[in-house]
Amino acid sequence: MTTLGGLAPSKPSSSDTLVAADGTPLVRKLAQVTRRARLKAFLLVLPLLLFIVVVFVLPIAQMLWLSVNEPTIRQDLPRTTARLATWDRQELPGEDVFAALVEDLKDARERQAVGRIGAMMNHVYSGARSVFVGAGRRTGSLAAPYSKALLDLDATWGDPRLWIMIQSMSQHTTSIHYLNAVDRTLDERGNITPVPENQRIHIWIFWRTLWMSALITCMCLPLGYPVAYLLASLPLRTSNLLMICVLLPFWTALLVRITAWIAILQSDGVLLSSLAALGFVDMDTAKRPQLVYNMTGTLVAMVHVLLPSMILPLYSVMKTIPPSYARAARSLGATSLTTFRRIYFPQTIPGIAAGALLVFILSVGYYITPALLGGKDGVLISNFIALHVESSLNWSLAAALGGLLLMATLILYWLFNKIVGIDSLKMG
Repeated sequence: MTTLGGLAPSKPSSSDTLVAADGTPLVRKLAQVTRRARLKAFLLVLPLLLFIVVVFVLPIAQMLWLSVNEPTIRQDLPRTTARLATWDRQELPGEDVFAALVEDLKDARERQAVGRIGAMMNHVYSGARSVFVGAGRRTGSLAAPYSKALLDLDATWGDPRLWIMIQSMSQHTTSIHYLNAVDRTLDERGNITPVPENQRIHIWIFWRTLWMSALITCMCLPLGYPVAYLLASLPLRTSNLLMICVLLPFWTALLVRITAWIAILQSDGVLLSSLAALGFVDMDTAKRPQLVYNMTGTLVAMVHVLLPSMILPLYSVMKTIPPSYARAARSLGATSLTTFRRIYFPQTIPGIAAGALLVFILSVGYYITPALLGGKDGVLISNFIALHVESSLNWSLAAALGGLLLMATLILYWLFNKIVGIDSLKMG
């Protein structure tokens, strides 16, 4: 090793360590400052984090848990649940299970819970409510052997499928609600089987929701792209005026906008009446095309509502594209179409991806617009979830439908990330 003046270089001693003003080593002081900065940053975002956990994460977790766990049968029929835990489903349960059911129904009758049990079982076995209520009323007069007494009271107690449903509903985790959500059920042997043809509705509604969401996205793109281009290329004063027109729907309540579309699209509304005056449609309102309370009304209103969600991401990307790129391409002999196809359009793909993803996810979960304008042909899966929550009170099925919708959205998001790439998205 080369030395200077015959002296080898020496290592810095501890006295040469850099220190802060208070005498603390500089490395330790920097670590303390960094920890304090991170703690301050965490405390600043803590209210938002708690808000997201309380109003977003916990409700979703509760929904997913409710879809696989329904404690009503397990709590109201404890003896029956314990006896059915070892039932092999090969034949009807033994006398001990029937006796346990009678004892549970006696206790449930005292608590006035028989109707609740029947209503819960009716969600997975049609007609179960009347079977349970009828047995609950006669429990005081039933005598052993209870299997014969219940079968004489109602022959439905001899259906193995009813007992399979009781066993499935009494488990700590059950898949019966997810099976119902995809139009499947359990047969007499406990095997998964499709429901009757006239009862298959959820799968069709799921496909309709995804298909209509994709169609709405495809309609918003060609409508929003020219508007976003004008916003990015027009002079500032004109583009600001156009931006106000784009944002104007946000200043009006959604319910008001939907009501306005009903007034415009109905048979004697503004649109068809004007077309009738011009001779394009029949003057008789009964013979005019129906544009509301069907899929057409849903599509028109949802495209109008979601169009700004496509325009704004496109505009934020187009605004960053230097106009000199297009001028340079034209100066090199490229036509306007070639310039757009090879120079301008590829740079707007991140905005297209962001707008399409935003519009699609919003349209998948839309509720008010299909509920008011959809009729029976334009409703989406969100309307069926609300139906089970508000009318049929089948919250477990509603939770299962919500879980499947969440799962489908995450899968589509994953596919989108694989094909396009989330890193390429630009919102501004």
